[in-house]
Amino acid sequence: MQGFVQQMIKKKLKGITPTELLHYAKQYDVVITSEQAVQIASFLHANELNPLLESDRMKMFKKLAQITDLNTAKQAQRLFNQLIKQYGVEGWFS
Repeated sequence: MQGFVQQMIKKKLKGITPTELLHYAKQYDVVITSEQAVQIASFLHANELNPLLESDRMKMFKKLAQITDLNTAKQAQRLFNQLIKQYGVEGWFS
């Protein structure tokens, strides 16, 4: 089951739209612009980074900081850590 869910996570990131990013940003009180959402989605679509690996996640958060700002990237990282703990899936992320 864990492998199936991990594949779903990867697929979701590869196919996320700017509109979805804006929706999630609003839902979790993360401020991004429409242009930033387009840039973030383009980055996620164009890269083969594995969000389950810490090294790849750090690359993703660094790119997010370049697109937005350092505070937004840190906020996203804190939210990510909070969510994986909330759902009890910390062990899936190395």
